Amino acid sequence: MDDEAGRSLAGSIRDTGGDPSYWHLDVADEEEVKRVVDEVADQLGGLQVLVNNAGISGVSTPTHEIEADDWNRVMQINVNGVFFCTKHAIPHLREAGGGSIVNLSSIYGLVSAADAPPYHASKGAVRLMTKTDALFYAGDGIRVNSVHPGFIWTPMVEGFLEGQESPEAAKEGLVGLHPLGRLGRPEEIASAILFLASDESSFMTGSEVVVDGGYTAR
Repeated sequence: MDDEAGRSLAGSIRDTGGDPSYWHLDVADEEEVKRVVDEVADQLGGLQVLVNNAGISGVSTPTHEIEADDWNRVMQINVNGVFFCTKHAIPHLREAGGGSIVNLSSIYGLVSAADAPPYHASKGAVRLMTKTDALFYAGDGIRVNSVHPGFIWTPMVEGFLEGQESPEAAKEGLVGLHPLGRLGRPEEIASAILFLASDESSFMTGSEVVVDGGYTAR
């Protein structure tokens, strides 16, 4: 959705010898999803991996105070986005003879907290969507797994902290929830995704890979 940043990143990868492409995509728009997935498969000569990573945090108010539009917006991106992308990638993965789908859920697809009800509901949905699709498409050689990050130092978490009365104190509070004593790094999640996308995880489907610094071990 952020065209300037996306094209800049593609340029940086190209400068280091890679061969990236960038597509604008709103995952809440099924028609656009189908067009982009088909274009990707056509340009790359097929499709073997799908990573459903798009997501928003949404509002963080008690359930009885949430407006339907605010609830629906989170579901459109975090749940419908996974559905649309999976739906339109499956024919290409079947054509390729199999592949891997990696869905980004969250620690809040496993446990909850007294905040952000739409977000928690959406990530719980992604966890079970993953298991259902793992069963549906195992016979096609398509593996479907989910990744469950703890708090990772990303723009989403930075934005959450900036909205607190004392961002530094809030950050210390988040760090304290992780027994390893720090927030996660994006590349640590990327490594888990790469593992699930590769043949190194060839006997894994319907699984939950938790990368949370010990958050859910309590």
